[in-house]
Order: sequence, then structure tokens, then C-alpha cells
Amino acid sequence: MSMPYILICDDEEDLREMVIDYLEERGYRVEGVPDAEGLRAALRKTSPALIILDVRMPRESGITALAKLRAESCVPVIMLTAASAIVDRVVGLELGADDYIGKPVDLRELEARVKSILRRMESVQVGADSTTTGESQSLIPFGHCTLDMNSARLFREDNDEIPITSMEFALLKTFASNRGRVLSRDQLLELAHDRGWEPFDRSIDLRISRLRNKIEKNPKKPEVIKTVRGIGYRFV
Repeated sequence: MSMPYILICDDEEDLREMVIDYLEERGYRVEGVPDAEGLRAALRKTSPALIILDVRMPRESGITALAKLRAESCVPVIMLTAASAIVDRVVGLELGADDYIGKPVDLRELEARVKSILRRMESVQVGADSTTTGESQSLIPFGHCTLDMNSARLFREDNDEIPITSMEFALLKTFASNRGRVLSRDQLLELAHDRGWEPFDRSIDLRISRLRNKIEKNPKKPEVIKTVRGIGYRFV
């Protein structure tokens, strides 16, 4: 079986080569590009399973590149940020990044993040592949939207599809399996197969906010995924 194809976009050549060598030694197919323009050129020719994207690049930042990417694609993205750049992490997650890792990059941690996202993508694909014509599908209403659990797709009332990332699907699936139950942030991180909790980490809040913009009629007054103050969230 062909190993997943990963695209890394970073203007630091030494870092690019280090990541490429490390992941290739572990069987992945990896290509590196130096900037956002090179990223878009590569995407016109290939379809990576995952993108590793640096935030701070000359000419066009990784944040801008991610915003443009999310307008047309839900390919998983890991952002590379400065260790103290919490603002970059917040903005990246708001725009739909799947994960982030600080610089200097710990290659073993990066590999673990890559594996986690690819496992999540694989579980989504397995669910989609298991759907057959005429088979009863599991349709879960989320406000004015409907989640097809079998095909891992979200639809509006008019049947237009709303693009969702693998992490967003994992969260919706977790809520669907725990309807009415209050879930803490720690539980959501664990049940959605995301990375470990960090004290300053508000990634679940940011992802919930992004989901609400897609499924709630009024995201500022959510009626589908409720906040339980001081505890977490509940799908009603």
C-alpha cells in the first residue's frame, strides 16, 4: 500500500530538508516547497493527505495561505508556529487548521501529530467507503444542517454540502454519540482523538466556535451545541 503523501511549506530550507528526511525514513512520501506560491503550484498537480504549513513566511504568511486554502479545500493542515506565538495558533485554529506544533520542531512530536491526523482521516474514509447504494444511512440533524455519518459529510437544508475538516467531523460524531451529555474539554479532546491537553490550550473552544458558524442559525446565540459554563459543551 502506498504511504500517504505529505506536503511541507516552509521558507527555511534546512528545516524543510530535515522534516522531509525524517518522514521519508519512516515511509512517507514528502515534498517541500518554500512559500505559499509554491504550495498552490504543488496543489494544482497533486492531492496531499496532509500539509505542514509554516505561519511566518515572507511575502505571504501561512495564515493568509491557510485562509485561501480553506475556501476550497478541507485537506488537513498542521501549522508550524513560534513556541510563544499563541495568537498565531488561535488564528490558525479559527481558520480551520487541524493542529499546530511549535518551533523548534520536535520531530518525534511532529510524527505523532501526523499519525494522529492520518488515523482520523482513515477512519472517516473507512466510514465513507462502507456506504453502499440502497443502504440506510445514519443522518443526524444538527440544527438546520444534517450530518451523514456514513459519508462524513454535512449538508444544509437545501442539500448544499458544507465543507468540514476531519477534526470537525470527529467532533460532530462525538456529540452525536453523546447527545444530551455534558462533555468537558478534556473529554472532547480525548474522544475526538486529538492531541493531549495543555493548560493554555483553548483549541476546543475555537473549533466549537467554527462549527457553530456552520450549523447554528445564530452562532452568537447557539441552540444546537450549548455551552455549560465552567464545564464544557452539550449537544441538545
